[in-house]
Amino acid sequence: MLKLLPLILFLAYGFALWHFSAWRTRRMLDNASFPLREPELLAMADRLARTLGVARVPVHVFDVPGVNGLAAPDGRIFLTRGFVDRFRAGHASAEEMASVIAHEMGHVALGHGKRRMIDFTGRNAVQMLLTTLLGRFIPIVGVWLASFLTTALAAGLSRRDEFEADRWASALLVRAGIGCAPQKSLFLKLDRLAGSTGGGPPDWLRSHPKPAERIAAIEANERKWSGAGNRP
Repeated sequence: MLKLLPLILFLAYGFALWHFSAWRTRRMLDNASFPLREPELLAMADRLARTLGVARVPVHVFDVPGVNGLAAPDGRIFLTRGFVDRFRAGHASAEEMASVIAHEMGHVALGHGKRRMIDFTGRNAVQMLLTTLLGRFIPIVGVWLASFLTTALAAGLSRRDEFEADRWASALLVRAGIGCAPQKSLFLKLDRLAGSTGGGPPDWLRSHPKPAERIAAIEANERKWSGAGNRP
């Protein structure tokens, strides 16, 4: 039991750290956000809500210039001001923005926030074990290698969540009569909207799949649904 005490303590530390991070994120979002006020986007959110049979899907604007959407740990959905600005400028359609809202709804519905808490805690535990083991046999380099391996693991888990949220969003968009076309067209222009130069980390260190991979996965789901003769 005493041998397991360091691991138990580290798991408890990771759990507490995640909760502190969630609290800090919630506070930051409370202080730097406001309700979405764009009539077209509100109409899209209401359309998604009706499809799910819920009263409404509250969407907020996170007041930062980047292009992103996010699902907060408490289940709220946010679009960044930069993303809404691109919509206002005509660079993204209301249907494409609806696909972002649907994607973030997928993260909430699939419980990715809670799962990431477990992944985060487990990642810290794995990193501690690897650091201890590798550091004993490969001093200095072992610490770096442990960090690299656990970062790659976390990126892989994050990509899994993104594919799952994409699939959930596709199903909702089809049921809402919007379809998957806006979802795919947004991915085609996402790098340009975000001002990306196409660089970035290697594939195995990416927290999000490449747009082409996401489009291919959506199209594979469309073929499967079509072949089955049923809507998702």
